[in-house]
Amino acid sequence: MFGKTDYKSEAMPIGLILLAAFILLPTIEIYLFIEVGSEIGAIPTILLTVATAAAGSLMLRHQGLSLLMRMRSEMDAGRVPGDELMQGALIVVAAIMLLIPGFFTDAIGLLLFIPPVRAAVGRFLAARVDMRTVNIKTSQSYKRDSGVVDLDEGEWSSSEDRDGRRNGPSNGQDRISPWRDDKTD
Repeated sequence: MFGKTDYKSEAMPIGLILLAAFILLPTIEIYLFIEVGSEIGAIPTILLTVATAAAGSLMLRHQGLSLLMRMRSEMDAGRVPGDELMQGALIVVAAIMLLIPGFFTDAIGLLLFIPPVRAAVGRFLAARVDMRTVNIKTSQSYKRDSGVVDLDEGEWSSSEDRDGRRNGPSNGQDRISPWRDDKTD
């Protein structure tokens, strides 16, 4: 009726993901709060969750800055920082996990801050993602050299704005820029 859709047999249905995210995860967190709270008390349990959130923000700052420096060096060398982008995304996920109150999400977040674990998760995810390369070619109608856009005579025209001022060459003088001049002629 609607046409055939091919799904990979390994893909988890979205219904199961939503079930785990909205029902199973909070249930696990509540259970762990009760268990830890009964062992160490309510106040230490609350302080522990606040401490993990603070640790998550500090770890994000430290590892995030070093990752940004690695990405910058990859781009300066003319390479696409693909692995670094995946690492960065996983660091953000790890920080979010540590900011969410709960011991289960804290454990996942702490594991994702360990570089070998993060690399393994990145390889696992990359193997399951359908990646496509897009090549974008710019038009040859203008040339970019040192940040300057060089337009040919036919690629822009003068016109009058609402105030009656011309936006092109005026008074017989050639203007350097085709953009509107704020001073009056």
